[in-house]
Amino acid sequence: MTEVRFFTVSSTMVRVMKFFRILIVFLLTVVVLTGQTVLADEKDEGNESFAKEDKLLIANLGGFAVLTTWGIMSWDYGERSSHTRSEGWFEQDTTEGGADKAAHFYASYLTSHGIAALCESWGYSIQKSSLYGALSSFGLMSFIEIGDSFSHYGLSFEDFFMNTLGCYAGYLLYRYPEYGRKIDFRIEYLPDFSADDMSTDYENMKFLMAVKLDGFDAVENRYLQFLEYHIGYYARGYSDDNKEKNRHFYMGIGINLSKVFSDLSFRKTAKVFNYYQVPFTYAPLAWELPE
Repeated sequence: MTEVRFFTVSSTMVRVMKFFRILIVFLLTVVVLTGQTVLADEKDEGNESFAKEDKLLIANLGGFAVLTTWGIMSWDYGERSSHTRSEGWFEQDTTEGGADKAAHFYASYLTSHGIAALCESWGYSIQKSSLYGALSSFGLMSFIEIGDSFSHYGLSFEDFFMNTLGCYAGYLLYRYPEYGRKIDFRIEYLPDFSADDMSTDYENMKFLMAVKLDGFDAVENRYLQFLEYHIGYYARGYSDDNKEKNRHFYMGIGINLSKVFSDLSFRKTAKVFNYYQVPFTYAPLAWELPE
């Protein structure tokens, strides 16, 4: 009876800790995003309480705070002494089939553009905004790798490389809008709310590059401008040792939802679809990669 009672308490504590972990990170994220929105709006209101350099510093410190909290509660930061390890790339026998590497690229790219957009709203030029966005993203993602070195994950040089590549891609597509009109890097994700950590729920994620016909001046047909080509990658079965593990490369033709919403005058909403791929809005053709 004592053993049964211990198991019940332990399971309850796990659920409680999971709830508070999600709640705390959610609240921290809301605070940081709200604070950044207020800072960005000050320019329009003529109330410059902070210099743009201070705003950039606050944004980065907020990012470090969120990452530190999430790392301690979800990624076991401080669990052991610093160490490194090689995780491999996209091979069949890697831990996540390479989906984690695509996720590192995407997270670095997204963070780069997010901070660059904030910098531009604070009065930085597009040249400096793209640079500071990429450098800030590189700093935040490198901080994650340093934190990983003190957990069971270990610092991964493969992750570090994909972070760097994502930051560089973010810089190029923001610095040169003519390229950004043509190319997006996106994630497709149907959330699994039962997952312990949705940020690493690769089982339900796909990563892709979209080439948008609307970005090419040579495409004059107004209907063709709503189309885009997809090249993507995803891995399945790696969350459960009892499942068959497989990796997929796919191509597809989809609807450019960013243009759809932009033409409907929902320009802020349209920007979301430059980074998020809505499921079931494209026709894919997938190939399972050989072992």
